[in-house]
Amino acid sequence: MLKNQELDNPKLDPEAIVEQIRLLRSQMEVVTPLTPAQKRTLRNQARKQSDEVMAGSINVIGALDNVAMAIGQKPEEVRRLQDEWTRWTAVAGELRALLDGVEGANLVRRQRLSLITAQAYSIGTQLARDPAHAILLSHVHEVKRLKRFSYRKKAAENPETPPTPMKPKA
Repeated sequence: MLKNQELDNPKLDPEAIVEQIRLLRSQMEVVTPLTPAQKRTLRNQARKQSDEVMAGSINVIGALDNVAMAIGQKPEEVRRLQDEWTRWTAVAGELRALLDGVEGANLVRRQRLSLITAQAYSIGTQLARDPAHAILLSHVHEVKRLKRFSYRKKAAENPETPPTPMKPKA
């Protein structure tokens, strides 16, 4: 039964998914990337009005033609914009959920990979002590060298500044 499910719902590899995402993006209206500061500003401005207040304000536009003329928007256009916003909010939620799932699965893969490689190094180190497994020595020494290098690199990136001596008050 599992094989039939796999045939009906084939799994995509990461490269095929990237290709599908790019195809999907090319079929969408222009997507406008914003800086974090721009997003924060727009979110803060949008929070000033609740959905209920916006809906009531759209009714104001439709109640009198003078209001629609003054803002240069017909109530139908504003309702269409509100509908688009609601529908695209659902898309954003689904994309966030997909991204969270992909990131979570990748973190699990990374943790499994880390555990497997740590075990391999540990077992290799023990086996390399036996002359019958001397072929492992160069590999174990290389991993040990890379570990030392990675520790040193992190330490160099975050150098601690020594405290400056305090000057005596005159």
